Amino acid sequence: MDRQWRPGGRRASAREDDEGKRVKRQRQRNRGRAVAAVLAALCAAAVLPGQAHAAGPGAYAFDPDAKNVQGATANVEASELDEGVPYRSTIRPGEKLYYRVTLDDVSAAYVSAVAVPGDSGPVAYGDGITVSLRETDDSQCGSGRANFGSGAYARPVAAYAYRTIKEGSGTCQDGGPYDVLVERETKSAADTDAWDLELRFLQEPQVKSGSALPTEGPDSWPSASPQPLTGQQQKRSGGAGYSEATSLENGRWQDTVAPGQTRFYRVPVDWGQQIYATAGLSNSAGGKKEFVGNALTLSLNNPVQGPVSDASLSYSGGPASASLRPLPPVAHRNRFDPSSQVGALRFAGWYYLSVSLSPKLKESYGTEPLPFELSVQVKNKAEESPYEGDAGVFGVTDQDREVARDGKNARQAARSGPMTVVAAAGIGTGSVLVLGLGVWTLLARRRAVAGAPATGHPATGHPAGGGHQPPQGW
Repeated sequence: MDRQWRPGGRRASAREDDEGKRVKRQRQRNRGRAVAAVLAALCAAAVLPGQAHAAGPGAYAFDPDAKNVQGATANVEASELDEGVPYRSTIRPGEKLYYRVTLDDVSAAYVSAVAVPGDSGPVAYGDGITVSLRETDDSQCGSGRANFGSGAYARPVAAYAYRTIKEGSGTCQDGGPYDVLVERETKSAADTDAWDLELRFLQEPQVKSGSALPTEGPDSWPSASPQPLTGQQQKRSGGAGYSEATSLENGRWQDTVAPGQTRFYRVPVDWGQQIYATAGLSNSAGGKKEFVGNALTLSLNNPVQGPVSDASLSYSGGPASASLRPLPPVAHRNRFDPSSQVGALRFAGWYYLSVSLSPKLKESYGTEPLPFELSVQVKNKAEESPYEGDAGVFGVTDQDREVARDGKNARQAARSGPMTVVAAAGIGTGSVLVLGLGVWTLLARRRAVAGAPATGHPATGHPAGGGHQPPQGW
């Protein structure tokens, strides 16, 4: 067999032939990796966080991984919800819809529903949803309700129901199928629009064997508000839904919110820690002084989107603020307290803050977003987790704290590699292609340098036959 001629008239040896083939194979693999990286970036661009804002200031960003599910009017026809999987559904005024979950006999279980009215128009004080978890004979394990309250304006609200494992309890302790019932109450007969729902089902990890945890709620806790934070404000833009909630740590965070819009954030709160939050709305630049009641609502939800507490403020064109009431430290024993606020602080994890601005401000102050400050403080040293093994969403890790420092949302934090920057920046598909070509060029240059002794030109280091050729398909 003829050997390939090298520059200078020397025949290539069999060893050099093998080396050339190895370099060629490596080059092909690198091309494939470059193409795969760009394709991954294109996929990421299709689900970039923040795209919901383009649909309007009140648009809610549903979890892009959510599966569509149809609620059933008959419980025996209910669709199964898998643990840890987000779902999307709809509910009309007055409807009672069933879904189904399968529980074990050792874990506390939680099912939440986020109701998203969209642009359905004005809502009444009592409008909202109720979520209940039931045995198949209709015995109720627990229920929760969410409504729009005195603010009486449409915005995303969440409710949850749960099953607690408790020694001596005679209901809802066995493993097997359970019904989830979501009911919608609407006062106005003129409101016929469907609301979207975002559903989640989670089970809590088992506690450590032999651990003697308290079985009663706390007697007392530090209830004094902390001193206001000082220092420089930092800008951080909130997300349009729970899946896009921007991570925060202790500090003063500046953002803007438009009438009819809700901004979402999340804060890691570990066992034994207390969270405090205050929202301060800026004065109107136009100098108007017209009064709007319940203009801004600050809400806190726990790691399974269960409501914990909220506060609201009225607005007359000048600076105004609202603070969450002091809450007890996160503790396993809180679940046994009769107060729903205390009971919701039953586990560690990401706690969600949301800031909603009433659409009524449009009439007096226009449609432009108003600046506001969100002050967040998490107090106390973290305590040991009571769970056996990995806590999952019911715990706080060092990585979570790092994510909070960086201000990433859950999807941004889950991504890794150079394309994370692309997804987090929210740039368009065209820019992704440009970046992909840049990545390919960099890889090609590195390959050329690495392969110069075997296949490159002695002077330039480039492969014989001319410059870099992009992979097929570009």
